[in-house]
Amino acid sequence: MADFKNKVLENIDYPTDLRKLKESELPGVCSELREFIIREAALNPGHLGANLGVVDLTVALHYTYNTPYDQLIWDVGHQAYSHKILTGRRKVFATNRLYKGISGFPKMAESEYDAFGVGHSSTSISAALGIAVASNIKGETDRKVIAVIGDGSMTGGMAFEGLNNAGASNADVLVILNYNNMSIDPNVGGLSKYFVRLQTSYTYNSLRTKIWKTLGKINWIGPLARRMLRKQQQVLKSVVFRESNLFESFGFRYFGPVDGHDVVGLVHVLSHLKAIPGPKILHVVTKKGKGFIPAEKDATRWHAAPGKFDVNTGEVFSTVTDIPESPKYQYVFGKTIIELAEKNEKIVGITPAMPSGCSLNMMMKVFPKRTFDVGIAEPHAVTFAAGLAVGGLLPFVNIYSSFIQRSYDQIIHDVALQNLSVVFCLDRSGIVGADGATHHGVFDLAFMRNIPNMIVSAPMDQVELRNMMYTAQLPGKGPFSIRYPRGNGPIVNWKREFEEIPVGKGRKISDGTDLVVLSIGQTGNFVVEASAILKGEGITFSHYDMRFAEPIDHEILDEAAAQFSAIITVEDGVIEGGFGSAVSEYFASSDKVVLIKRLGVPHKFVEHGTQEQLYRECGYDAEGICHTVRELIKQRKGEVERVK
Repeated sequence: MADFKNKVLENIDYPTDLRKLKESELPGVCSELREFIIREAALNPGHLGANLGVVDLTVALHYTYNTPYDQLIWDVGHQAYSHKILTGRRKVFATNRLYKGISGFPKMAESEYDAFGVGHSSTSISAALGIAVASNIKGETDRKVIAVIGDGSMTGGMAFEGLNNAGASNADVLVILNYNNMSIDPNVGGLSKYFVRLQTSYTYNSLRTKIWKTLGKINWIGPLARRMLRKQQQVLKSVVFRESNLFESFGFRYFGPVDGHDVVGLVHVLSHLKAIPGPKILHVVTKKGKGFIPAEKDATRWHAAPGKFDVNTGEVFSTVTDIPESPKYQYVFGKTIIELAEKNEKIVGITPAMPSGCSLNMMMKVFPKRTFDVGIAEPHAVTFAAGLAVGGLLPFVNIYSSFIQRSYDQIIHDVALQNLSVVFCLDRSGIVGADGATHHGVFDLAFMRNIPNMIVSAPMDQVELRNMMYTAQLPGKGPFSIRYPRGNGPIVNWKREFEEIPVGKGRKISDGTDLVVLSIGQTGNFVVEASAILKGEGITFSHYDMRFAEPIDHEILDEAAAQFSAIITVEDGVIEGGFGSAVSEYFASSDKVVLIKRLGVPHKFVEHGTQEQLYRECGYDAEGICHTVRELIKQRKGEVERVK
């Protein structure tokens, strides 16, 4: 890659430029695109493996279809880098996932080529059907709609809902199944095994082609025989596969598997499919990480680049420091659940396709029969856990905060309503950083605390995380939610003896004289930092780590109101309905008059950037807390002066 030059790519700003090329030039475009993505990711790490795998498919799609009039939807959006580069964003791609830069996912507000905003999985088929039906109603019958869905996303229940509806509608939709046997971790379940059988069984396609060509050579009977073959091809498939094709059972015409790295071949296939009306499935076989040997060998590690790296060797550059690094919350979770499972044989672990991301893979190695990856199927994960709880086990359901939203009904109806002991460990809660609005886990405090029977907690550090997990698995606790952020905690020596935390009880961190600050979760560390800054200015405040949003510690609230007339609440979540709202609601129903200032995520969708940049933007980093304290003290002093 040392002599890399954008010889062709530098002249492609939009798909109209791509379509001016000869088919023979397309492999060169794919090669340049891969090198471009690798070099950009080496300097500005982002999703790498999936994007390298769909380069050829992306080029073929934009070459064949009249985008943006023809609508192209990516599921999930972390495989759309080539798409972005070819649709007007090559020159600004260096800002990908950076603060105020372009998004790492398709985003309708960013480009007319981004037909639908995506970040979570399994949504593309439903969206494509909606767009296709709308186009038909408006008389735009020549518009083509294509959904590119990974085999991992196809395990999500919503994908099957879309297939079921689209197959019955006769809408002109092409679903491209990008099969690489991976989401982030290797795919699991019966559907994954079925895709393997489809991929390896070329017998049907080759036999059908031979019969078709042979019949075409027979003059007068050929056309009639071919029509009969079309009618009888399902019988032929049943003979070869010895089972019916799943997708054709839904009402889709199935084509494939085809080589997803033969760009010219893909152009020919897609050109033929354009002329076939109705719902269609094209099964494309690709390799995650294609063109970058380290990513091909270790697709899980290189799903997203693990840091800045050497483009020739794949060596990841590390920052050497003498300061011991405190571990990530995810690592502490992984180690702690093993300790607890060794002590409590009822504990089982569940994750929807994120064993390495959430560190449940640690438990999988030690307790493989007590750990379950259910695929990208969050609603199923929750109700599966409910069934395990009914059966006498104690499930720990580990799901990213932004993904747990997909199973809200199951949490209410199947777990909380029946008061079952299920522990929800909500990873990546709060602001997560570069993945942006689709992945920030900022709503769980608000929607969990409104569910009856649900305990809602958040640790300030790794030691509290361990103790909350320990507390949650004690008898009689019922539904229990523990949220913790992405990244490293503040404590280096985190492994200590377990201690039960009284449910609904907070703790005092420090005393002060000017006002009181109530925090929950990791924001308590921002408050500690702010306290140190303000102490140098002669300002002190009392600080409580509340630990629980539900039930909330009424004793601390009464104590705070008795000593101070002003309270600041701090949370790494939405202000509306969250922890601060719980405090306000308590005082609204009492006879105490207290000024409450709530800090947290404002009522908007926060875009991407580093966590530190976004904490600052939202106003609840250490400096934001300092500013609020200063302003509140100034305001209170002004009120006193006016009274005098």
